[in-house]
Amino acid sequence: MTEYGYTTLFEPMPEGGFNVLVPAIPEICTYGETLEGAREMARYAIRCYLESALKTGEPIPGDAADGSTPPVSTPALL
Repeated sequence: MTEYGYTTLFEPMPEGGFNVLVPAIPEICTYGETLEGAREMARYAIRCYLESALKTGEPIPGDAADGSTPPVSTPALL
Protein backbone atom coordinates (compact mmCIF):
# COMPACT_ATOMS: atom_id res chain seq x y z
CA MET A 1 0.00 0.00 0.00
CA THR A 2 1.34 3.42 -0.97
CA GLU A 3 0.43 6.69 0.74
CA TYR A 4 0.17 9.89 -1.26
CA GLY A 5 -0.24 13.30 0.38
CA TYR A 6 -1.59 16.43 -1.27
CA THR A 7 -2.15 19.97 -0.13
CA THR A 8 -5.89 20.41 0.08
CA LEU A 9 -7.73 23.72 0.37
CA PHE A 10 -11.00 23.92 2.30
CA GLU A 11 -13.06 27.00 1.46
CA PRO A 12 -16.00 27.79 3.79
CA MET A 13 -19.11 28.45 1.72
CA PRO A 14 -21.57 31.26 2.65
CA GLU A 15 -24.49 28.82 2.65
CA GLY A 16 -22.58 26.37 4.84
CA GLY A 17 -20.22 23.52 4.21
CA PHE A 18 -16.81 23.52 2.59
CA ASN A 19 -15.68 23.53 -1.02
CA VAL A 20 -12.53 21.44 -1.51
CA LEU A 21 -9.76 22.03 -4.05
CA VAL A 22 -6.54 20.08 -4.63
CA PRO A 23 -4.04 22.37 -6.43
CA ALA A 24 -1.92 19.46 -7.73
CA ILE A 25 -5.00 17.84 -9.27
CA PRO A 26 -7.17 20.63 -10.71
CA GLU A 27 -9.75 18.10 -11.91
CA ILE A 28 -10.77 17.57 -8.29
CA CYS A 29 -13.44 19.80 -6.82
CA THR A 30 -15.63 18.35 -4.11
CA TYR A 31 -17.75 19.46 -1.16
CA GLY A 32 -18.58 18.45 2.40
CA GLU A 33 -21.25 19.72 4.78
CA THR A 34 -18.74 19.63 7.65
CA LEU A 35 -14.97 19.99 7.71
CA GLU A 36 -14.58 16.29 8.52
CA GLY A 37 -17.03 15.42 5.74
CA ALA A 38 -15.06 17.59 3.32
CA ARG A 39 -11.83 15.82 4.35
CA GLU A 40 -13.42 12.42 3.69
CA MET A 41 -14.69 13.59 0.29
CA ALA A 42 -11.20 14.90 -0.54
CA ARG A 43 -9.61 11.55 0.37
CA TYR A 44 -12.16 9.72 -1.74
CA ALA A 45 -11.73 12.04 -4.75
CA ILE A 46 -7.93 11.84 -4.59
CA ARG A 47 -8.04 8.06 -4.28
CA CYS A 48 -10.39 7.75 -7.28
CA TYR A 49 -8.19 10.03 -9.35
CA LEU A 50 -5.01 8.12 -8.45
CA GLU A 51 -6.59 4.71 -9.07
CA SER A 52 -7.70 5.89 -12.51
CA ALA A 53 -4.26 7.33 -13.32
CA LEU A 54 -2.55 4.10 -12.31
CA LYS A 55 -4.99 2.03 -14.40
CA THR A 56 -4.50 4.14 -17.52
CA GLY A 57 -0.74 4.64 -17.09
CA GLU A 58 -0.97 8.38 -16.50
CA PRO A 59 1.73 9.96 -14.33
CA ILE A 60 0.96 10.49 -10.65
CA PRO A 61 1.19 14.25 -9.95
CA GLY A 62 3.44 15.60 -7.22
CA ASP A 63 2.08 18.11 -4.73
CA ALA A 64 1.76 21.56 -6.32
CA ALA A 65 1.73 23.70 -3.19
CA ASP A 66 3.06 27.16 -3.97
CA GLY A 67 3.57 28.23 -0.38
CA SER A 68 0.91 30.95 -0.44
CA THR A 69 -1.54 28.91 1.62
CA PRO A 70 -0.70 26.85 4.70
CA PRO A 71 -0.70 23.22 3.58
CA VAL A 72 -3.23 20.74 4.87
CA SER A 73 -2.09 17.30 3.84
CA THR A 74 -4.81 14.88 2.85
CA PRO A 75 -3.37 11.37 2.58
CA ALA A 76 -4.89 8.81 0.25
CA LEU A 77 -3.92 5.16 0.54
CA LEU A 78 -3.73 2.91 -2.51
